Amino acid sequence: MCTVVVSVDPGAEVPLIMVGVRDEFVERPWSPPAPHWPGLFGGRDLLAGGTWLAVHPGSGRIAALVNGQGLLAPQESRISRGELPLRAAAEGGLTGLDPTGYDPFHLVLAERAGARIWHWDGTALWDEELPRGTHMIVNSGWERGEENERVAFFRPLFAKAGRPETLDGPWREWRELATGAGLPRDDPRAMVIRHELPDGRVFGSLSVSLLGLSAEGVRYDFTGDPRDPEAFHRVLPE
Repeated sequence: MCTVVVSVDPGAEVPLIMVGVRDEFVERPWSPPAPHWPGLFGGRDLLAGGTWLAVHPGSGRIAALVNGQGLLAPQESRISRGELPLRAAAEGGLTGLDPTGYDPFHLVLAERAGARIWHWDGTALWDEELPRGTHMIVNSGWERGEENERVAFFRPLFAKAGRPETLDGPWREWRELATGAGLPRDDPRAMVIRHELPDGRVFGSLSVSLLGLSAEGVRYDFTGDPRDPEAFHRVLPE
């Protein structure tokens, strides 16, 4: 996953909203979100077996992975990062994790009470709390300035989006933004992308997740058509 948006407002009826856009090589096989693991929902990467976003409905936890930048793990001991969202959603964090087998990552864990983010750059692991407000996490990390064109364009739009009063409330504005706000895929600000590489492979946005947490529970909407705001379907509640 290459873009995560987290909106934290502890006093709201829906205190936490998350958007996740997954970018990957289009030929990499995957299955859409389902209870592929006991007690956990998420899309399944059929190559490595993990996920990019996991939901634990019983505890109201969401964990989302963004690949990071830094020192890669040794090839002979590398572990798939796709297990990290499953662990964080199930356990409530990454306590006791030895990160040395993983390539760099950013891992967001969201609950109704708020959200935290863990960073691993290949040499150091640290975590920090996401305060009240609207935040964006991309491959370079938690971006708070104007250096990243995508963040500079989208974060103010997400911050101004109308907040649903219930999990079943209107999500139209969030769906429009989450599916790219109509920007062309080759726009440097684009959140939904598609790049044809010189070797013939295609790297692009494969899916979008839109989630909300409240006292009512978890709402999880998903689409495998990342440019169509009408294509979302409900994963949770079933």
